[in-house]
Amino acid sequence: MSSNPKQRQPALFLPHGGGPCFFMDWTWGPADTWHATQRFLESVASSLPEKPKALLVISGHWEEPVFTCSAVSKPDLIFDYSGFPQHTYQLTWPAPGNPALAERVIGILREARLFAIPSFNRGYDHGVFVPLKVAFPQAQIHVVTMSLDQTLDPALHIAAGRALAPLRDEGVLIIASGMSFHNLRGYLRPETPERARAFDTWLTAAVESPAPERDALLTNWQTAPFAAYAHPREEHLIPLMVAAGAGGQAAGKRIFTDDPMGAKISAYRFDG
Repeated sequence: MSSNPKQRQPALFLPHGGGPCFFMDWTWGPADTWHATQRFLESVASSLPEKPKALLVISGHWEEPVFTCSAVSKPDLIFDYSGFPQHTYQLTWPAPGNPALAERVIGILREARLFAIPSFNRGYDHGVFVPLKVAFPQAQIHVVTMSLDQTLDPALHIAAGRALAPLRDEGVLIIASGMSFHNLRGYLRPETPERARAFDTWLTAAVESPAPERDALLTNWQTAPFAAYAHPREEHLIPLMVAAGAGGQAAGKRIFTDDPMGAKISAYRFDG
């Protein structure tokens, strides 16, 4: 892949919704609960400087002892959700893998003195195929998925993103797939709107800060208002750290926000 800085791809943090929510008439609430998020995801491709040569996707649904990259040519779908209608277990999204790019990602991380290994059987979990089936329905772009490190150390994931940033100049779109609010017991509770909004306000201010301040704030995200309420466990937030690290020195920006089931969520873009 040739370098073309004028067409540098951004790094994105996208909300992937709840289970297969974009392919149902309803889920955990009124029928239109996820319509705004779906429309946002449908707009992602047209917001890019050009069609990506490949996608590098970091999903909040994959954790390993070290960073692990899928080196599979034809990944299967992993239906890692339960209790949903039968048709949602028959979804397809046959986007090809890219073992060569996976090897490149691993090499970059190792050069940065970060442990990284390949996986030769990992498919696309629902944090990958559910939002990307909406954003890239033709499933023609090569995809490599990368796990979180199971420590969920925010500084480590920022460092990984920083190491991977040069891929953006080669046409690789870096997508962090998670949720800026992820407390399944908090949805539709009366205290949630205020708490989720306070956390989202802090998180957006952090993302939109210059890189040194942003990295420091995100590293200490647990000091944010209602941080533990928004994320009883942080695996859905940590992908954001990779996107931020890959985002360069310029401030990030919020590009979408909504309140599904009373919980404020946001998406972010990094163009630095």
